[in-house]
Amino acid sequence: MVSGVLIGRFQPFHLGHLSAVKFALSKVDSLFIVIGSAEKSHQIQNPFTAGERSRMIKDSLDESRISCNRWLTIPVPDGKTHSIWIKTIKALVPRFEKVFTNDRLTKLLFDEQKIEVIEAPFLDRSQYSGTEIRMKMIKDEKWKKLVTKSVANIIKEINGEQRLRSIIKNQRLK
Repeated sequence: MVSGVLIGRFQPFHLGHLSAVKFALSKVDSLFIVIGSAEKSHQIQNPFTAGERSRMIKDSLDESRISCNRWLTIPVPDGKTHSIWIKTIKALVPRFEKVFTNDRLTKLLFDEQKIEVIEAPFLDRSQYSGTEIRMKMIKDEKWKKLVTKSVANIIKEINGEQRLRSIIKNQRLK
């Protein structure tokens, strides 16, 4: 049985992420979805908690009828040094043979560990970007078509748009 890791911040989980999960699951039997920057929330780059992001992923994969027997989310905090971050992932994530990432540094770090790295095809990166979606939320522009219905519902439930606007407002006051 071949296992893989997909690493992301998922701020928020969007259709590009869903496409990457489906791609990764076409290459492995089981997938560990690492929620990076797990200790961060209520920041412009990281507005959602690890728990909220985990729920976004679970509900989106349920909505897409992807069996929960094939994947698991694992929150991982940022490390102060890259080598420690890799050791943290290896300590927190069960055995895996493949890493799915498009991040150059992550690719380099896992290449050095002799772990196979596979780039997932991007789904229109100009639209399906957490940064772009967060900016649309702040500006009250249309963003819901870029995420699953589940994610839109969770963001509504937690007042995610208002949270982002409050974060921006608080930054301006400083």
